[in-house]
Amino acid sequence: SWQKGTIEGEVTAGNFEWQFQWRFTAEKTLILEPSQGRALIQEPLHRFLEKWDYQLEPGGDYSFTVRAQF
Repeated sequence: SWQKGTIEGEVTAGNFEWQFQWRFTAEKTLILEPSQGRALIQEPLHRFLEKWDYQLEPGGDYSFTVRAQF
């Protein structure tokens, strides 16, 4: 809801799936559930949303690359 200042969606990576809510009004906040594997995706997703939130379209599919070393 652009009027409420939020974007909601889902992220999938391998066998993981998360639901997120990005609040981009005064204080930018990212809520990501469930907690399992959240540390892998939270920071890259936050950076992606900060950069592209005004260019995202409702119902669109988007992709981004997470680079990590284990």
